[in-house]
Amino acid sequence: MAMGKKSSEQQELWVATQDLPKSPGHPFYEKLNRILSEAGFDRMVEELCEPYYAEGGRRSIPPGVYFRMLLIGYFEGIGSQRGIAWRCHDSFSLKSFLGFGVTDDSPDHSSLTYIRKRLPLEVHHRVFLFVLEIAEKKKLLKGKTVAVDATTLEANAAMKSIILKETGEDWKEYLTRLVQEEEGIEEPTDEDLRRFDKKRKDKKVSNKEWESKTDRDSRVMKMKDGRTHLAYKAEHAVDMESDLVVAAEVFHADEGDPSTLLPTVIQAQVNMTLAGSDAEIKDAVADKGYHKAETLADLESFGLRSYIPEKQTKRRKWTDKPECYQEAYRANRRRVKGNRGKALQRKRSELPERSFAHVCETGGARRTWLRGLEKINKRYLIQVAARNLGLILRRLYGVGTPRSLQGEGYSLISSSLGRLGTLIRRVWAITSSFRPNVDRLAPAL
Repeated sequence: MAMGKKSSEQQELWVATQDLPKSPGHPFYEKLNRILSEAGFDRMVEELCEPYYAEGGRRSIPPGVYFRMLLIGYFEGIGSQRGIAWRCHDSFSLKSFLGFGVTDDSPDHSSLTYIRKRLPLEVHHRVFLFVLEIAEKKKLLKGKTVAVDATTLEANAAMKSIILKETGEDWKEYLTRLVQEEEGIEEPTDEDLRRFDKKRKDKKVSNKEWESKTDRDSRVMKMKDGRTHLAYKAEHAVDMESDLVVAAEVFHADEGDPSTLLPTVIQAQVNMTLAGSDAEIKDAVADKGYHKAETLADLESFGLRSYIPEKQTKRRKWTDKPECYQEAYRANRRRVKGNRGKALQRKRSELPERSFAHVCETGGARRTWLRGLEKINKRYLIQVAARNLGLILRRLYGVGTPRSLQGEGYSLISSSLGRLGTLIRRVWAITSSFRPNVDRLAPAL
């Protein structure tokens, strides 16, 4: 077979439509489209978004296409809007999923920006609830016990962009002033600033004194890998029976875990009620970072049982605290030390962490490409909704992501080869049992 070479001649100017390559479509996205169509997704979002569009003028892309492109961002592991637009433009199967033909152009990344600005956070939250409604209709949503955990999201802003709130100085101007005051250098060079900044001891950056000039909602935070970066805090409430995320909130990174636990659990109950579920949350499970006597008492006042391990602290004093704080503290301790509390903690260490791995790591949401708490909440809600959709598809069809089909094909081939090998061994065993008789009769023949 001869080696093929790239043709350098001019290609034909006109190509017939029937001669264009056609994609059979990706089986995963076909099943996803089937579920969305059965639930009336496009009709719902068009009615929901209609008040935010003008009656006349040029037609924009349908809202269903906008939300589908955000779903593609999760399933393909793409965080940026430009990356999503490029991927959709490059794939015939994704164009088919969006409802475009092979000759149509997929939407540009700027279209995603315009539509996101046009649609409020309530619309994105309604799409998140729509996915929970699908889970409720498929009898997957339980919701009696929820596990709550949080992680950090890297903000789309650099530490160099922080400014001092009182004076408005950036980091370099701040260092220059310190060098002039403490070392008497009138015009310090960059090397002088680096040397001074390296040897000085008090280098803490407080969120009370500093803020980002480009993203004022972000906060200075120590990340999981030890780096100091501007960040946000994402918190999940996960149904411990179905593994569905029933609430996903993004907060300022400096908000403590005990202060956000109760709002997240209440939001989870509201979401399940709006999704048509009759389930009531009874138990809230979290790690020891959420342990606080006031938080435990607040949960008790809402009729919620807490399963939160204690921190290693000194002997507590209750004389200056209400009596309900101590009662909630003792009751939580008894529950945590019981067999059910230990079992829930083992399961808690698995489910929320898995949801963060899906949404933030393989889903591409660990770094935010948007700025502002509201914008990030819009994108993050659809990211978590896509994760729930993948879980529903896995329960119904055994496949939760388009990439998992590769593993399914490999396992199918492996199992087929295994069955073939077993069949060959059985045939060989049967023929071997007849061989002594054949050898004995051979001389007579």
